[in-house]
Amino acid sequence: MSQQPSDLSHIRPWRHIERRKSRQIMVGSVAVGGDAPISVQSMTNTPTSDAAATIDQIRQLEEAGADIVRVSCPDEPSTAALRAIVRESRVPIVADIHFHYKRGIEAAEAGAACLRINPGNIGNAQRVRDVVQAARDHGCSMRIGVNAGSLEKELLEKYGEPCPEAMVESALNHARILQDHDFHEFKISVKASDPFLTVAAYQQLAEAIDCPLHLGVTEAGPLRAGTIKSAIGMGNMLWSGIGDTIRVSLAADPVEEIKVGFDILKSLGLRHRGVNIIACPSCARQGFNVIETVGVLEEKLAHITTPMSLSIIGCVVNGPGEALYTDVGFTGGGAGSGMVYLNGKMAHKQLNTGMVDEIVQQVEAKAAELEAARTVVIPTHVAAE
Repeated sequence: MSQQPSDLSHIRPWRHIERRKSRQIMVGSVAVGGDAPISVQSMTNTPTSDAAATIDQIRQLEEAGADIVRVSCPDEPSTAALRAIVRESRVPIVADIHFHYKRGIEAAEAGAACLRINPGNIGNAQRVRDVVQAARDHGCSMRIGVNAGSLEKELLEKYGEPCPEAMVESALNHARILQDHDFHEFKISVKASDPFLTVAAYQQLAEAIDCPLHLGVTEAGPLRAGTIKSAIGMGNMLWSGIGDTIRVSLAADPVEEIKVGFDILKSLGLRHRGVNIIACPSCARQGFNVIETVGVLEEKLAHITTPMSLSIIGCVVNGPGEALYTDVGFTGGGAGSGMVYLNGKMAHKQLNTGMVDEIVQQVEAKAAELEAARTVVIPTHVAAE
């Protein structure tokens, strides 16, 4: 079998992240917590009552790789549309319920895989019992979602302001309600728009309870600034092993949230999806327009979901060294041509004029090879055993 330079985990022990031990729950068909892969999710921003528009956006999120999608259910028309939405979705749907317990019951009956709800906000003990029973009857898990911007009045009075201690106390209070009803299929989030507050709250929560944790820096902002803030906050937690599912909250197209989420996980070696492009920022030594080429390649390789690596380096200073550890590489040279590398080795020279097409062809071929290598044919007598 050919060399796979991008798979070097066995000789790079310093890249290993030891994840926090959490119990596992199911969000529909997706396992969250335990040793399950960290799932990536986003939320629709269409009116949920408009089933067609919501389904269309869910489809876009699915194509981007979303593992889970959340929809808001603030009113009865939304939960009425949810059944059709769930039926058409290929990924589990989380129904976001804030205050009205009937919406939670309706969402469970409509097929939601998970309810995002704070049990203490939906009224008296009987209402909580009704929602828990509906979740149990219909195989729903729950997410307790604590936000710094909507903490309970008594906690704000106790602590004076949103702080990690107040957020964790809120989360544990809500968790206790579910535990008192012998319901343990829940995960928790403690989000703030301040990454310092967010990280501190999750660190305390991770020590206090063993349930899966849903990570996010809430209301992170526009695409660029929000991406940076999310990467700092969530990257810090993921690096230390905290987090079982993530949502990047951007004031942007929800598809971008999925892309950024996977990029964060990919950067930490926690999930691998699609082509990881390693590219130099370019300088006067470049033998071709690196920035323009990388932009074109990102678009042309967006359909590749197979985990693999590609290096695009403008000159021979770092090019050969980077290519040594990637599946496909191209290093700029002189006289309008460069060198193609395959599996870490020099393959052939390539004119810059046909470079993009050649790289795309080589990446597609390598992706097909890797996919074929994953297919293991089990002999009939072994399968029978």
